[in-house]
Amino acid sequence: MRNMTQKKPQLDNRTLIRDIVVFQFKLIVDGLRDFVLVPVALLAGLLSLVTSEKGKPGAQFYQLLDTGKKSEHWIDLFGALRHAPPDLVDRVHFPDANMDEILDRFENFMVDEEKRGGVTAQARERFEKALRGFKDSRHSHTSGGAD
Repeated sequence: MRNMTQKKPQLDNRTLIRDIVVFQFKLIVDGLRDFVLVPVALLAGLLSLVTSEKGKPGAQFYQLLDTGKKSEHWIDLFGALRHAPPDLVDRVHFPDANMDEILDRFENFMVDEEKRGGVTAQARERFEKALRGFKDSRHSHTSGGAD
């Protein structure tokens, strides 16, 4: 019976060259997809608004997002990482929050400020303080938590 654990193949120059070429091709495909998605997303969003009934938008925009997410998975832009050496050091650390969570925080901040009577100098100062906190959090992730 075969050994059930699969070993990662050794990385050689041929694999690296192939991964570079494939990555470039995938970048082009991904970029073309994004280029097409910009106007199509606007049209799908407008169509969703126009076809809304009783305050409920049409599904066109979210169907497009679903298709975009599936295409992102299919393109698998960073798939060559499966060939990366096992001792690859993860040098770039991103914040725990993803882009949607960060934008949600920003939106909530702006809505709260609007409810308080508009964005004032004090609000700008609080926003800058929050931004510094975000940057400090990111810095502590990249420096291993020590300043």
